[in-house]
Order: sequence, then structure tokens, then C-alpha cells
Amino acid sequence: MMRISGVWLGCRSLALLATIGPIITACSRQEGNRPVPPGPPAPMESTQVRGTRADSADMRDMPGMPGVAQAPPLATAVALSAAQVLHGNVRWAPAEADDPTGPASASLGLLPGQLTPNEDRTARLGAPGRGRVLVVRVSPGDRVSRGQILVTLQSAEAATAQSDLSKAAAAVASKRAQATYAKAAHQRAERLLTLKAIPQQDYERAIADDQLAQTELGQADAELERARLTATALGATESANGELALRAPLAGIVLERSAAPGAVVEAGAPLVVVTDLANLWLTIEAPEAAIGVLRIGSSLRFTVPAYPADTFGARLTAVGAGLDPVRRTLSARAVVANGLRKLRPAMLATVEVLTSNHPPSQGGTTGAVVLPADAVQLVRGIPTVFLAAPDGKGGAQFTGRRVDTGARMGNRVMVLRGIRLGERVVIQGAFAVKAALEKGAMPKMEM
Repeated sequence: MMRISGVWLGCRSLALLATIGPIITACSRQEGNRPVPPGPPAPMESTQVRGTRADSADMRDMPGMPGVAQAPPLATAVALSAAQVLHGNVRWAPAEADDPTGPASASLGLLPGQLTPNEDRTARLGAPGRGRVLVVRVSPGDRVSRGQILVTLQSAEAATAQSDLSKAAAAVASKRAQATYAKAAHQRAERLLTLKAIPQQDYERAIADDQLAQTELGQADAELERARLTATALGATESANGELALRAPLAGIVLERSAAPGAVVEAGAPLVVVTDLANLWLTIEAPEAAIGVLRIGSSLRFTVPAYPADTFGARLTAVGAGLDPVRRTLSARAVVANGLRKLRPAMLATVEVLTSNHPPSQGGTTGAVVLPADAVQLVRGIPTVFLAAPDGKGGAQFTGRRVDTGARMGNRVMVLRGIRLGERVVIQGAFAVKAALEKGAMPKMEM
């Protein structure tokens, strides 16, 4: 055995080396006189480095390694000549808000809805105290005016409140008379003291009596105010026989009547519901995909089975803060003008949410730009729209911009953020621009 440069060779290996050695030397002399054409680097053999194996695949993943191809960076812009634009059938147009009369208006399809009373214009009258219903003066569907008596009750609590009010009024009258007398005595004692007709002690007693009378009068006034407020809350200020008169706080129509003559009711028991039908609420339950579309101020249109040929309009005034955890829907509410009184509470409705008239968001973008679905291309998984800067010769410079998309409407898609009104957007041939863009090597994409 023989060791050469740290490698042990056997006898057979030495013999083989002695045989081919002269041949290798001769070949080296011949090849040394002419250049060797470049070729691909020889594959790296596996080596042992501190007990771990590093193969060629690991080396290829390391950036900056010589002989390893790196992926080109994604381009953001590309220039196309007039011939290329024509060949790719590329067209662009200014971004505009959605037309509420166009086919893109029904962005979410049909949603279920229901008409409900406008709670801001609805009065739900309940029993102010325990008592017996004497008279019910209205029925469901009756029109009532403001201040009209609806229900009359007989209540022991009302009788007590009326009695307390009468006692408090009498006490105030008595204390006022005492205060008047005490004040006059004080003034008289002051004049007599000036004439030295009474001692100083009598004068001081007159002053104390006057102050005490004024204090007692103030206490009586406070008790009278308390009794009046109690009687007013119960509606017991009009008579002294314990009767309560419930009056309509607004003009409208009687929606519900729970009171029945002769029934004994507890405090707070519902009796009558009055609502103004000039305004109703339209409540809808929208799917989770509508979060980016439902905004305060959005326009709605809906139909009801009672009037299938009529279409009604409304505007969103409230959108829920969160989804229903079970149904995964978002609640929203709109106010419906009902001047003709054709619509009634509890009617079912079929609702369309219009994507137009959304208020602009920060940065000047709009939430109502609708583009052809092909105008939004996925560039490395990112929704991208191409902006066009014409060169005046039929060609243009195209720049990719990331966008946030919303609901799809057939072959159209809504762009929520990323596009400003008036910007030139590629609306046809975006795939050809994408193909040309992916061949370039420009700086980082505009986001």
C-alpha cells in the first residue's frame, strides 16, 4: 500500500496508474496547444462538511453562487408599439363610476328584505302603573292625531299620586301665607326698633321667624314639584278619581292594540302601538361578500309581492358592525319614503344593492369603479390592473398596479381600491400586456 496526498492506493491501482500515466501526459501536451471551448460547469460532488451533507441542490438555493441562474425581478411597466397594441387588441379607457342605470348596478344579485316600522317614528304605549283598563278608544288601522286619548285606566297608584299632589299644593299655600306674615312682622319690627319702641331681642326674633318661614316655603315648593312630576309620569294630573288617560304622542296609524276593556294590567304592560307610515325601515340580510359594497348612503331598489310591477327606492342609513355568527350574514337598514302609504310594515321585499354613488375613500380612490373581468389579471397571485400612458403614436407605456376587488357581476368586477376616477385603464387585451410585462425586468411593482 502507498499513500499519495492523503489517499491510500493498492498495488493494482498503482499498476493501472503506471499504464495510463504516459497517455494522459501525451494528451495534455496535445490539448495544451489549442483553446478548449467553454462548457457547462461540472456538477459538484457531494462532500462532508463538519458531519453534515451539502449537495448541489442546496448550493443552487444560495443567492450569488456562480453558475446558478437567478429568477428575474417582476417588471412594473412595459412599452408597446402601435403594431404590438394592434396585434394584442389592447384598448384602454378612463375609469368611471358605475352607472346606476347600467347592467352593473345589481352588484350583489337579489337579497331578501322586510319592511318594518320606523322606530324613530313609532310610539309603543304601555301602562304607566298597575290598574284596570276602563275604555279602549281605538282599533288597529285607525288613524289618530297627536294628543288624542287612546286608552283610559283606573289606577290606585294614580289616585295616590293625585292625592299627594293636592296635599303638596295645599302645603305650599299654607307656607306661603306664613312666609308673608313673617316678612311683614320683620319689617314692622325694624321700624319699631328705629323708634326704640321694642327691645333688640324682639327684633332678632322677627328676623329668625322670617328666615324660617322662607325656608319652609322652599321645602314645600320642592315637594309640590316632586308630586307634580310623579303625577305627570303616571298621567294623573287631569282628574282626582284615579283615572289615567293615555294620549297619542304623534300622529299616525294604530299598528297594534293589546289592551282590552276590564283587563288588569301591570306597570309597563304593552297597550297600543302607533306609527307614522310616511317613513318605513327596510331591513336586509346580506351575505359575507357584501361587506365591501354595503355602505351608508348606498342606493337600493326593491319590489314587493303586493305591487310586482312597481319598483321602489331607498338609501342605506345603517350597516351592522359584525356578521351574524350562525347565518354569516350582515344586517343593514334603509329608510323608505312612503308618502302614498302603499307600503305596509311586515311586507317582504326583494332587494338589489346598487354599486353606484359610493363616497370616495382616502387617497382619491373610488369604491364604485366597475371594469371588465378580463381587465384584472393575477400577476404572481396579486390582482393587477394596467394603466396606459399613450405615446401619441398609437403605442403606450403600461404600468401594473395592485387593486382590491369586490363583487363580480357576470363578466364584470368591481374595484374597491387602487384606481382613481379618470385614470386610463386597460379594458381589453390586459392578458397581452401581462405577457409582455412578465418578460421585462423593471423596478418593484407599484402597490
